[in-house]
Amino acid sequence: MQTNLADFIKGTPDGDEAEAILRACVHCGFCTATCPTYQLLGDELDGPRGRIYLIKQVLEGAPVTASTQLHLDRCLTCRNCESTCPSGVKYGRLADIGRKVVEQRVPRKMPDRIKRYVLKEALPRRWLFEPALRAGQLLKPLLGKPLQDKLPARAPAAAWPARGHVRKMLVLEGCVQPGMAPNINAATARVLDTLGVQLVAAPGAGCCGALRFHLNDQEAALDDMRRNIDAWWPYVAQGQVEAIVMTASGCGVTVKEYGHLLAHDSAYAAKAERISAMTRDLSEILPAFEAELVRHVSTRQAASDGGARPAVAWHPPCTLQHGQQIRGKVEGLLRAMGVEVKMCRDAHLCCGSAGTYSLLQPELSQQLRDRKLANLADTGAERIVSANIGCIGHLQSGTQTPVEHWIELVDRALHG
Repeated sequence: MQTNLADFIKGTPDGDEAEAILRACVHCGFCTATCPTYQLLGDELDGPRGRIYLIKQVLEGAPVTASTQLHLDRCLTCRNCESTCPSGVKYGRLADIGRKVVEQRVPRKMPDRIKRYVLKEALPRRWLFEPALRAGQLLKPLLGKPLQDKLPARAPAAAWPARGHVRKMLVLEGCVQPGMAPNINAATARVLDTLGVQLVAAPGAGCCGALRFHLNDQEAALDDMRRNIDAWWPYVAQGQVEAIVMTASGCGVTVKEYGHLLAHDSAYAAKAERISAMTRDLSEILPAFEAELVRHVSTRQAASDGGARPAVAWHPPCTLQHGQQIRGKVEGLLRAMGVEVKMCRDAHLCCGSAGTYSLLQPELSQQLRDRKLANLADTGAERIVSANIGCIGHLQSGTQTPVEHWIELVDRALHG
């Protein structure tokens, strides 16, 4: 693709990166076939190829309009197009750069500005989010159905192992996950404890930065990233931990990009690169313990009455299969442990959660959720498992079928 970037961005780090991405695109359109919003809306500008043209025009100095902003807002950033693209176009990074410029050029209407401000200031702060969540759960019968659907049932805080081990790994507690589903990290700690690994949560670490970054408050997001690096660095520098474990794939894909996003920060570039290199999704950690897990499960089953093999439908989050390009690991591990894992039709497509997308684009998000749930229901499984808190909460809002993190299934197989 021919490019002629405008002076305001030419020669800058964002400009150089965007130009390289634009030049990689060959206009083939393979990406449109796997774009969820293009499938729903049928508009070229609501698919990756159309949005690439819009961003190109913006970066070349063309007038920026509210229509441009709308088409970029409708993008889920699911990155399915990256998995499809034969040219390796890094669409997600281009979308981030384009949205940043558009956000600076097009004033949003006041209701939209207020909503986005509340989301980016409240969700990443646990001390704000958790009391608000508890209040909503108490008042749930008085709220309208859209809000009721968004509020998960209150989950009890599960026990965290007390014993220590020589082997240690850090875990990112995150921002909304501890309030919405505190058992996810606790289950991870219990499973790893059984395997002789201690899971450590560093005081001071918080939101990974994805929420603010994708709401176009990128400077504040970079500060979130620096704060996490500062919280983790003593453990990393002293060699106390062997990995940084991510139990939410949405956080994992962001932390793995710290090295790239902070590459031009002289004070943090090297540290960020090290942090990203040490970051592993939970599905990358546990397969190394497969034989031990299978042995523990077999021993427990032999001591009990056995029972039927559980059947679950596996929903792979976009941030896992497209963002991190991790496929097959969860399914393989669960099957080795005796779980019947069923894949649904169009498993590569987004469920519509996409961080705050379900709150900012509720109509499109709900259509994608309902389509995904229908496909999951067709598997006949009586339980759905996933790997990202956003997907779990979003899917659960539209079904009575239990939806949980796959590590909770592993935890029950080991401990009951």
